[in-house]
Amino acid sequence: MSTLTKVLLVILVLLIAALAFLYFYGRRLQEQQASQQQALDAMKQTVSMLIIDKKKMRLKDSGLPQMVIDQAKWYMKRMKVPVVKAKVGTKIMTLMADQSVFDILPLKTECKVVVSGIYITEIKSARGGIPKPEKKKSIWDRIRGK
Repeated sequence: MSTLTKVLLVILVLLIAALAFLYFYGRRLQEQQASQQQALDAMKQTVSMLIIDKKKMRLKDSGLPQMVIDQAKWYMKRMKVPVVKAKVGTKIMTLMADQSVFDILPLKTECKVVVSGIYITEIKSARGGIPKPEKKKSIWDRIRGK
């Protein structure tokens, strides 16, 4: 066997091992995500709230309870997460939002949203209607605009 054949064989074996690892790891992550989704669905409730402010900020600067920050994975502590400050009843609360909800959530408006714990999963209605999410302009549209 030539040296080139041996090298190609070793590379092939490594690629097969990497693909097998990614397959099983992805399956495990998919199962975890499904169980988390079931937990979110079990806890969801519709709440009326007045949206005061929304920002993307680091988890440790967000004002969320310390228990939430402690339970977050190490890489989540450095990421910016969508944080919403809202008045629910008489209390002002800091909540996290799903990215798709965060984009269309109107400020200074009373909304009915679906909440699971401190996580806003969807928006049901808002006074004045739910605004349409803005489409990002493509690079060609931005160039034409200039």
